Amino acid sequence: MTRLEEYEYLLERSRRFLATAELQIDKGFYDLALFSLEQALQLYLKAVVLRLGVDYPRTHSVRKLLELVYKLTGSDEVEKFFSNYAIELGVLEDAFITSRYIPREYTKEEAKRLLGVVREVIEVVNRSISRGSH
Repeated sequence: MTRLEEYEYLLERSRRFLATAELQIDKGFYDLALFSLEQALQLYLKAVVLRLGVDYPRTHSVRKLLELVYKLTGSDEVEKFFSNYAIELGVLEDAFITSRYIPREYTKEEAKRLLGVVREVIEVVNRSISRGSH
């Protein structure tokens, strides 16, 4: 698979996980929705790192991936977003584990808030890479 093919594959998988999260929220499956949101964001950020010409690290940490995107773009907006939403990003990382292995319930409000955060990360990163030199 070429870098471009992998980039497109990761973006499509990210879109599908985001759409799945929305359906899961509608059905009241909030724990699964958070897992899907984490996957959507993780795959999106890995795609962006590829687009920026770097092989993404073997990590599941959306915070580490977003930090790498910041280092590659130098975007103040990405840095500000990261510092403003560090707790929410940490909850998403935790959901990657807890939704699969540990009984943890999430509320509709938590799921909807994190859906908004994921959408906002994508918007912020898209803006930063489209105005950057990358």
